[in-house]
Amino acid sequence: MERYPDIEIYLAEIDLERLGAWLAETLDAQPLKPSGKRKWRSRGHHVGETVPILLVENAADGYSSLWFDSPATPWQRDADCARDAARALSCEVRCSLGGWQPGDDPDRFWQVLPDGSEGVIDWPDSGR
Repeated sequence: MERYPDIEIYLAEIDLERLGAWLAETLDAQPLKPSGKRKWRSRGHHVGETVPILLVENAADGYSSLWFDSPATPWQRDADCARDAARALSCEVRCSLGGWQPGDDPDRFWQVLPDGSEGVIDWPDSGR
């Protein structure tokens, strides 16, 4: 399985304290620091590599974007990270289905719920 060059997930609910604790535990990340309007940044570390982290609150339909700008994360794919985040943060998480190619439907996403159920959805039509 190919490792993604970066990881991006969308969080339905954001509890900055709980998110910060998960990032610290998972990536030995520094606390999130404000970085502009509704933006937060941090840096984590994994396998000796620095992992830049960007959180953008309400980036898409009320969901916050969490982006790890590095291939050096504990997850091979966005869906792997989404599963961990949904479990650790007890919130719905969405992510891309995979590497996007021209002709792919841009509204098809993978949804992971806190109870562990998951599947393909159409976003923004799926509603909450």
